[in-house]
Amino acid sequence: MNNKKAYYITAATLFLIVAVLHLIRAIKGWEMLVSGTEIPVWLSYVVGGLLLYLSVRGFRKAKMMR
Repeated sequence: MNNKKAYYITAATLFLIVAVLHLIRAIKGWEMLVSGTEIPVWLSYVVGGLLLYLSVRGFRKAKMMR
């Protein structure tokens, strides 16, 4: 495995983990505070979807490499 393929797989895996956590947070309705400011739940749906998209793209890119 070359370095670029390993990079894409690692990045895609991290994106996938964070996406799942955001979607779990959104579904369960967990509160999220950053510096005392509450982050709306709907934002986790948006971020989770974006991260899932990036994860899929990363895995596809890694699959295309030799």
